[in-house]
Amino acid sequence: MDHIYVIRRPLVTEKSTAKMEEKQYSFEVDIRADKNLIKAAVESLYKVRVLSVRTQIRRNPNRRMKYGIVSGKEWKTALVRLHADDVIDILS
Repeated sequence: MDHIYVIRRPLVTEKSTAKMEEKQYSFEVDIRADKNLIKAAVESLYKVRVLSVRTQIRRNPNRRMKYGIVSGKEWKTALVRLHADDVIDILS
């Protein structure tokens, strides 16, 4: 899988913005990507050094429609911790 398809978008929430001060950045990634592939994608796209990657698979809740219950979509987030000297400028 190519690096530009691994990372879908950075997650910019109040909680993830506070984590940026600690050199931790959140991304929505492809659900098939593993930690090594996410690390390589962040390092190549942003030219930084990644120390660790933590992932979790999120699931939206089920919804009730007129024709039955529809299951929610699954998506994967990655919390990437960078070296102390590196920074990613996501907000601009």
